Amino acid sequence: MKRAAKIFLTTSLIISVTFNLAGAQNEIKIWKDFVKTLMADKMTLERIRPIGGASKETLLGWLKIVKEKVPFKELDVEPEFYRVDHLIHFFLPLTLEDRDVNYCFSFVMEGNTWYFHALETIFIRFDKMSSLPTSKFPDIAEKQKEWDREEWRFSGQVHLFNYFVREKGRSFAFDWFKDGAGYFLASKVRVPFFTPSRAFILYLCWEQANLRGNSVTLEKLTDHEAVVRMTPIYFALYQAASHLKDQISFEDYRRIFESVWQDRAEKAGWKLEIEYGGEYPGAICVLRFTR
Repeated sequence: MKRAAKIFLTTSLIISVTFNLAGAQNEIKIWKDFVKTLMADKMTLERIRPIGGASKETLLGWLKIVKEKVPFKELDVEPEFYRVDHLIHFFLPLTLEDRDVNYCFSFVMEGNTWYFHALETIFIRFDKMSSLPTSKFPDIAEKQKEWDREEWRFSGQVHLFNYFVREKGRSFAFDWFKDGAGYFLASKVRVPFFTPSRAFILYLCWEQANLRGNSVTLEKLTDHEAVVRMTPIYFALYQAASHLKDQISFEDYRRIFESVWQDRAEKAGWKLEIEYGGEYPGAICVLRFTR
């Protein structure tokens, strides 16, 4: 009986390993087929089943960027993958826009046919979580957390904006986000060492850099003039987050930004001119304040 049980267990182990290897080869085949399809310019809207909130057109646009800007050798690999029911997720590092970032390409299976589902750069590795009970959970880089917080905040703004446009009109929608009086008050109590006008500029730099995660440079500060240069996550998100493009035009998105900052400047007694530059609209914002 012991010998029979041993033979059974050994046979079961061989079958299990063989099955898992065959499954792994099937997943890698799907990835290779996707890369081949992408590089041959054969990705079409029909091969896309988007995750909720994204459009086929936007996802196809992102895949074209991947094809054009990511070195082929980075795609022509056997990536780490994880299968959950009818979804397959592939994880691999890519160089895109001069940044080395870990990406998750998700596919949905319908029968034996794969369809592109989502592309994400922020994912939490709960597959590597320790055994329960635990009070330690997987984390992500601080920069990614800053991005995630701002994406939630701005997505909520866009949702509210669209609701108010329908229910109250465009003027009401833009006015809703103005918080200048409260922002100026916060600057005076947080920075009591300077005149209110200077405190406002200094608080702006601190809040945008340390709370919001933007790159900020204070170039000039006098009683009558101030210049602040920053690279806002706000506009980078519009470039990267496909759901935002599908929900709001860039013109309205930028106008929300300008409405907020014009109101803040006015409440603090400044006049404001905003200049834009960089590789995409809003990549660099120069805020010029005068009194």
